[in-house]
Amino acid sequence: MQGLKEFIRDVPDFPKPGILFKDITPLLSDVDALEATTDALAALARVHGATKIVGIESRGFIFGTPVAHLLGLPFIPVRKPGKLPYSTASIEYELEYGSDTLEIHTDAIEAGDRVVIIDDLLATGGTAEAACKLVEGQGGAVASVLVVIELAFLEGAKLLAPYEAYSLIRY
Repeated sequence: MQGLKEFIRDVPDFPKPGILFKDITPLLSDVDALEATTDALAALARVHGATKIVGIESRGFIFGTPVAHLLGLPFIPVRKPGKLPYSTASIEYELEYGSDTLEIHTDAIEAGDRVVIIDDLLATGGTAEAACKLVEGQGGAVASVLVVIELAFLEGAKLLAPYEAYSLIRY
């Protein structure tokens, strides 16, 4: 999967000076690269016995929805506050630059569900860990966390150590 790196564009100083942003839009615009990415994530989700796929807002939706479709599984969005229309459970979590909140519908996960969480990027791990806690808070088990890109130097995988986490591309 390291061949997918050629489809990741570096954008210096975005969204602020000193940040080197990993842009996935070239990958999204290449049909073969997008298919390879989606197929690889689906294969990992299948191996981990997923019964539901959770995608983290917003780029996790891009990859999670086709994976759920390929596997014939429900897709569950985890979103920022105020975006889900029904009753929600929420969790506040710390980021390297402050805090944020994620929400999930209260009827999205049931006891016994094996949930695979998908996002585009693993950096410090705070967002993925919060999504894991939301799933567990609803009675589900986190089967694995899957990401397209991992910024290994930020050691987000350490924060996720209680969970199995996999990335297709590592920097």
